[in-house]
Amino acid sequence: MSSPDSEPKPKPLSSFERWRRNAMLATGFGVTEDERLEYLLDKTRQTCEEKKLRFMERSPAVVFMLKHLRAAGCDLPPSNMICGPCDRRSAGGFNPEKGVIVLCQGVFFGDAHMENAMVHEMIHMFDQCRFKVDWTNLRHHACSEIRANSLSGDCRFSRELRIGSLAFTKHHQDCVRRRAVTSVSRNFMCPDQATAERVVNEVFESCFKDTRPFDEIY
Repeated sequence: MSSPDSEPKPKPLSSFERWRRNAMLATGFGVTEDERLEYLLDKTRQTCEEKKLRFMERSPAVVFMLKHLRAAGCDLPPSNMICGPCDRRSAGGFNPEKGVIVLCQGVFFGDAHMENAMVHEMIHMFDQCRFKVDWTNLRHHACSEIRANSLSGDCRFSRELRIGSLAFTKHHQDCVRRRAVTSVSRNFMCPDQATAERVVNEVFESCFKDTRPFDEIY
């Protein structure tokens, strides 16, 4: 009777077999729907992770935020910025309890969009680190959303033009306000859209002027 250690191990796939398997998974031929979905999610995650690392090394805005997070006592290693699937309403999220940022793989329509999302969530983390934000307090939440949308690049003219939501005067402020209202309205403590609009309007002027850690809106 042979022991488990003496059982023959499966031979590794040849280069051709690996190529054939990947081709099947990519096209969906000869594999189950679940296998193909798992493959596509893994490939999307790998792409997101590779870009994340590149931005953390080379993006001026991301490197700047990493430096200021570190100075504030909240270091952000790559392992605390995670790529994962999430609903298409968001490009990312910040978990203040765990100090983890989630990047929503597969929703980015370009590198600039992903870079902006990283900076956006890093500003939330900066606010949490420096100011101990109470995320159940709608005014606190609104202030951080105003700052994150204004300073991250989310409301640049080119971005607004791309999604067809553009005012020719004060487009930046209008975009910041609109996006902040949308985020606050999703807070479980917010009863309705009207409350989100009121809270954002109440804190907008002072929070919009606060560009820390940037010197100005870039």
